Amino acid sequence: MISYDTDIQNTPEKVHNSDLIKIGISQGDTNGVGYELILKTFSDPGMLELCTPIIFGHVKVANFHRKTLGLNTPLQVIARAEDAVAGKLNIVNCSDDEINVEFGKPCAESGMAAFTSLEKAAESYRNGTFDVLVTAPISKSDIQNDEFRFVGHTEYLQDRFGNETTEPLMILFNDIMRVALMTTHVPISEVAFSITEEKIQQKARLLYNALRQDFCISAPRIAILALNPHAGEEGLLGHEEIEIITPTIKTLSDAGIPCFGPYAADGFFGTAQYRHFDGILAMYHDQGLAPFKALSMNDGVNFTAGLPIIRTSPDHGTAFDIAGKGVASADSFRQAVYAAIDIYRNRKTYMECHANPLPKIFQDKRER
Repeated sequence: MISYDTDIQNTPEKVHNSDLIKIGISQGDTNGVGYELILKTFSDPGMLELCTPIIFGHVKVANFHRKTLGLNTPLQVIARAEDAVAGKLNIVNCSDDEINVEFGKPCAESGMAAFTSLEKAAESYRNGTFDVLVTAPISKSDIQNDEFRFVGHTEYLQDRFGNETTEPLMILFNDIMRVALMTTHVPISEVAFSITEEKIQQKARLLYNALRQDFCISAPRIAILALNPHAGEEGLLGHEEIEIITPTIKTLSDAGIPCFGPYAADGFFGTAQYRHFDGILAMYHDQGLAPFKALSMNDGVNFTAGLPIIRTSPDHGTAFDIAGKGVASADSFRQAVYAAIDIYRNRKTYMECHANPLPKIFQDKRER
């Protein structure tokens, strides 16, 4: 299990500048806490020994945040991501437009600034100018426009980097647990209709593969939660467990993917059963994220698995209620940076180890 301590002495091993991973950073909603998190995280020079950060944002906005919050973190303004300087907090100016910053007030202007940053980062990643993406929080309603019709980063990244047959998987994790979601930003009224054998298999396989290649767990064990209270009480409170979830767990186990359950969510988290598993597959958003955030609000990381791009983010939103006050904790954002670095290295190692596998040799029983 990977540990992400906030103490800089326990960060990933320092590497030489030539080996530094380049981290693209989208600025998020300009009226939220995004820049505060970024500037606080990289105010520690030790962070710049781990990676080369590249913000895709608006220089004037970034400087306004610095001045207002009294943060002296220096910025290196560059014309292109290719020009990033190691040992500096780099920023690519995405636009010279005047953007009015009103802390704590979501609006279409701040949403468009967040979208512009995200689009520039996506384009830059396609050009191979950085290795991993860390996203600052957005307002899902205010970022909406003719080109952004998604309910979050996960769905946006699926459109830009995924394929039509496979959905990405949202995983929130820290050193206590890893929680993946069967359904993400879906209304509760539609959740039950989204639970199918095919989708459970798809999400469980994505989680299994992510645990192996992105978290370096060779033989992961997965807990699958029930949909209904008390796991359906043998059909009294719902039939999804009997008709869909339990048969799918057996199918996955027979295929060599160790899955267990279905577990009633309240008892599962209440008795700390999560400690016995490497990953948890929850049926819907709040079923998994409410207990996760209750147990680890300040150090959780959101990771989008199942895509070629590695993307992490803090496990909280724009925090409009405290934006501009200088009191936002950068712990979760810092952990997102650490996680992106570790996942990049883990995935690279996994790919190298499995690049040239030995062929399987099958022996006919009659030859024995």
